Amino acid sequence: MATELPGTRRPGGRTERTRVAVLRATLDLLAEVGFGELSVEAVAERSGVHKTTVYRRWESREGLVAAALELGAEEPWSPADTGSLAGDLREMVLEVVRTFTTAGSRELPMAAVLAGFQSERAAEALRAFYRDRHSRAAVVVQRAVARGEVPADTDPDEVTRLACGPVFYRLFVSREPVSEESAGMAAEAAAIAARAGVLRERGV
Repeated sequence: MATELPGTRRPGGRTERTRVAVLRATLDLLAEVGFGELSVEAVAERSGVHKTTVYRRWESREGLVAAALELGAEEPWSPADTGSLAGDLREMVLEVVRTFTTAGSRELPMAAVLAGFQSERAAEALRAFYRDRHSRAAVVVQRAVARGEVPADTDPDEVTRLACGPVFYRLFVSREPVSEESAGMAAEAAAIAARAGVLRERGV
């Protein structure tokens, strides 16, 4: 006899509506008050779901934040296709810049990254989110390989890291402004390194 996993019953029904309401409330509050001030009670009040239900399913604010961050992987996203590796990377890096610097949209991603420093469960959820984004971004390198721009064994993850890394350094380490020019430089540097064969896949 089949056994239903928690939360999988009646897809699209009350169970799913409850899940989405609670996790959306978690994301809203995370953006507003940060991980340190987040509480299960506040999420229950914001979502309209009884706190007993929230505790039973997610156990703690760590569980709520981890599940809420995983919700991001369900959102549709694909990188732009400009016809060149440098162009694709530039658009991808500029999207990161806009996400983390535009008022009204920057609060949640900033809070999510900071939560990863305060909770190991949040950190693992954040790693899973970026693994998903890396997987989707790999098409940028696949297209470049097909065009003959880069070696066939170019590592897509390393290309993404090299392109986006300088932006995150400015945002979270040096706290310097991030401009379109600096984003373009990072993207071009990653494209040059990929074309030169510096970012080939290597055995562990």
